[in-house]
Amino acid sequence: MEINFELADRFFKQTLKSLGRKTRDEKRRDDKDSRGSKPFDKGREPISAGEGVEELLGEFDWNKRVDKESLFLNWHVLVGPENAAASAPDELRNGTLSIKCRSTAWATQLRTLKDQILARVQEQYPELGVKDLVFLGPAAPSWKKGPRSVPGRGPRDTYG
Repeated sequence: MEINFELADRFFKQTLKSLGRKTRDEKRRDDKDSRGSKPFDKGREPISAGEGVEELLGEFDWNKRVDKESLFLNWHVLVGPENAAASAPDELRNGTLSIKCRSTAWATQLRTLKDQILARVQEQYPELGVKDLVFLGPAAPSWKKGPRSVPGRGPRDTYG
């Protein structure tokens, strides 16, 4: 005995139409028609490259990284060329921007300008959430090497 699905299929389609629903094939055809396959059909409007990049940055949440890199690249604009020649931003972590300085004298000098620099950073890059600046001098060399190093203060800040 052979089963005839044609009658059941026709009944199913009529039932769906009477309920106002569409079959899978009808939905697929409607979707294909609404999308359009021609260059200037509905839903195929071109967008500018800038809009595409903005959409991409927002989709992957890259805006904060781009702003951080912009701050690092434009450091000389924020602090001036002379101060920028002696310092560079190093790291931004938990709202604290660490700045490495050429010498401890420069670190001390920039600490006196901390409030002004922080205000400029917050004004131009508010989305980064910078709350504090830390100015670091150069790392002093360590003389604690080998098994016979002795405890003590060692040399002080003689290299900055």
